[in-house]
Amino acid sequence: MIQFTIEDRNGERQSIEAPDDMNLSLMEVLKASEYEILATCGGMALCATCHVQVLQGNDLLPQPSDMELDMLDTLPNATNHSRLACQLRISEAMQGSIFQIAGELQ
Repeated sequence: MIQFTIEDRNGERQSIEAPDDMNLSLMEVLKASEYEILATCGGMALCATCHVQVLQGNDLLPQPSDMELDMLDTLPNATNHSRLACQLRISEAMQGSIFQIAGELQ
């Protein structure tokens, strides 16, 4: 199991444990943990409604794909620590990371 922290839109943090042997995305874990993530496109990196900021552990994560970077470029509030939760697979690289939900609710 991989343990990481989620900071919601209210600034409240919660520790989450997720299996690293099921090829789940961070978006899927967030939705299963009942966080309000729109994920309109269903995880295809086409909508950016699962936008998160990596507050800790960004340097350990795999680099974003060109498709993910293109989608992040459409966001006015994207930073160098922005990622799409649908494109982050749960792995050992996430151990101890802190993610902040940044996607807007509509």
